[in-house]
Amino acid sequence: MGAGLQARRRGPVLLQSPDAELVVISAAHLEQARHLAVRLGCEAAEGWELVVGRDDLDAVIVATPPHLHAAISLAALKNGLHVLCEKPLARSLDEAQAMVAEAKAAGRVLKCGFNHRHHPAVQQARKWFSEGRIGEPVFVRARYGIGGRPGYEQEWRADPEIVSGGQLMEQGIHAVDLARWFLGEFSQATAFVETRFWNIGPLEDNAFALYRTPGGAVASIHSSLTQWKNLFSFELYGSDGYVAVEGLGGGYGTERAIFGKRDFVAPFAEEIVEFRGEDRSWQEEWKEFVSAVQERRAPLGTALDGLEAMRLVFAAYESAKAGRTVEI
Repeated sequence: MGAGLQARRRGPVLLQSPDAELVVISAAHLEQARHLAVRLGCEAAEGWELVVGRDDLDAVIVATPPHLHAAISLAALKNGLHVLCEKPLARSLDEAQAMVAEAKAAGRVLKCGFNHRHHPAVQQARKWFSEGRIGEPVFVRARYGIGGRPGYEQEWRADPEIVSGGQLMEQGIHAVDLARWFLGEFSQATAFVETRFWNIGPLEDNAFALYRTPGGAVASIHSSLTQWKNLFSFELYGSDGYVAVEGLGGGYGTERAIFGKRDFVAPFAEEIVEFRGEDRSWQEEWKEFVSAVQERRAPLGTALDGLEAMRLVFAAYESAKAGRTVEI
């Protein structure tokens, strides 16, 4: 569902999958759907209502703007289809909660599109962390930004009727999800959100958020639309060392996983793994989705993860508006 940027990323993955056949691409305008469908060798359709009612489909990928995520996903789940839905999962917590409940009632997989969990450097950092190599977590520091583009204020991403937040909800939610994945649940949020350059108010082009766990670990996240040179940096420091992920390939620079140990006297030394080549996160996320369907289990990056990441972003917005720390 959808024939824009995310569809152009996800569609070709299906052609490489031995477990999938791409049947149809739908979009609000038939010509847009046809343009991508011809390239990928499948049917084209206008709108989504009739498509989710077809009986020749097993699953749908929802790659539309956020205001359609809930309606399409709920209809697909009610028809017995599995769903991979782009982030953010929905526009509101009520919509997201309804999606989680419907997936449970239907016994179908509903995965949130958190492809960053499937980047190889993130996977490597998670492995080091899970092995206990850095000890107890102390803090996360994440920076994620792009520089925007001329005309951004005219795009659907800048329309409050279509989206539920600015840069923190649009891109920074990946960093929020990763922080929660590594540190666990958060109980407090303190944030500043600003619109300093792009004419997209009331949506933000910069967000500075602090999240604190009940045990005192803190995640610091800066999500920016005025990062004039693309940047992705995710660091986790523990009592015995640290892991970090720098870059995502492409315009973000070579993707690297870094591991370092705490040592007060030895020379500083790091273990660095560089991952070159194309971005494989889309393929790896699709493989995980298919495996979860086949094995009748929850996927990595569930709908509940999507819901909780949204809750954290909304908590940051509430804090910024109230000018105080809020309880989550």
